[in-house]
Amino acid sequence: MPAIVLIGAQWGDEGKGKATDLLGSRVDYVVKFNGGNNAGHTVVVGDEKYALHLLPSGILSPGVTPVIANGVVVDIEVLFHELEALSARGVDVSKLLVSANAHVITGYHRTLDRVTERFLGKRQIGTTGRGIGPTYADKINRVGIRMQDIFDENILRQKVEGALEQKNHLLVKVYNRRAIEVNEIVDELLGYAERLRPMVVDTGLELNRALDAGQTVLFEGGQATMLDVDHGTYPFVTSSNATAGGASTGSGVAPNRIDRVIAVVKAYTTRVGAGPFPTELHDEWGEFLRSRGFEFGTTTGRPRRTGWYDAPIARYSARVNGVTDFVLTKLDVLTGLEKIPVCVAYEVDGVRVDEVPVSQSDFHHAKPIYEEFEGWAEDITGARAFDDLPPAAQDYVLALEQMSGSRISAIGVGPDRDAIVVRHDLLT
Repeated sequence: MPAIVLIGAQWGDEGKGKATDLLGSRVDYVVKFNGGNNAGHTVVVGDEKYALHLLPSGILSPGVTPVIANGVVVDIEVLFHELEALSARGVDVSKLLVSANAHVITGYHRTLDRVTERFLGKRQIGTTGRGIGPTYADKINRVGIRMQDIFDENILRQKVEGALEQKNHLLVKVYNRRAIEVNEIVDELLGYAERLRPMVVDTGLELNRALDAGQTVLFEGGQATMLDVDHGTYPFVTSSNATAGGASTGSGVAPNRIDRVIAVVKAYTTRVGAGPFPTELHDEWGEFLRSRGFEFGTTTGRPRRTGWYDAPIARYSARVNGVTDFVLTKLDVLTGLEKIPVCVAYEVDGVRVDEVPVSQSDFHHAKPIYEEFEGWAEDITGARAFDDLPPAAQDYVLALEQMSGSRISAIGVGPDRDAIVVRHDLLT
């Protein structure tokens, strides 16, 4: 049975929750391996809409064991808020497992995130202010707090004291903020200990044993390829590895155990926050995509920047991640357009460039080179087979497939759970 990685191929918000849900009934574990509650998945089940931020989307699939692995940073208050909200709606959350090695977001991380971003002024990165970056920074600086530390008061206190010794100088002397008390943080975290204890385990061991037993494990990435701290549009990126390689380091499952890499890509392009975006639209077509696609952040509510499909980005994602299958989402949003432009390359300083430039400066100044495709007027939300799509929609999908570096195995044609066309089995 396979280990499958599911990641975003653009700048996030591609609809990974829908793709996870498509696979949910056929997998045993769904693992979140990176990020924190700065990511948002919206999953529609019947008449119910669920907005998830920290929890893996697989928590909505009966029988699936959801896992928050070691590569995730956890805001414990948010964790319990989401669990309680789902429980109140009748969702069974009792099987959730959390890695003992996952790092904890504290109050001082959130404070530092907000004041640092404001201090940057025009150079702001566009963080969500939820403490994600500072927590990852502490992890790399080896002054972080892990879930397992909450069960040992002495170790927890030592670590908080060590972290605040430096951070309070920064808050008081640079940002003119009040110092944070050690007891304030320690008492808050200790208050969660007994509720956390049943779910905190060695998740790497659990997942490897599951694969040894022939069970199917799905690794669900937060954010997306172009937001990866190493491979994205740095510095306008997240603080973790959102690409397929992050699934191994973020979970403790070796790369040679991964069988398939599924990348989710929208039929157009969006991003939230600052940074380069070659196909961005500032006209009525950008507003058309935003309003028709309801492009507002699940976590932040911020309007998303919108633009046409960018084939070089899809090819880049296919290469960086080793994509075996694409899931193309929100094709229905394009219904009604007479012509649909697709970015097939860039122009940089008068020269055609067919791949994503390695230079941030070049990418920032890249101008899209478009090819236009015929649109369609027919409602496609009821399509369940590829042949149900209008010929122009089929041609559009096949053209994107040819440009993007891997097969398009499934196509989202509407917001409903079953509004999807499957061309190839994602597990074979």
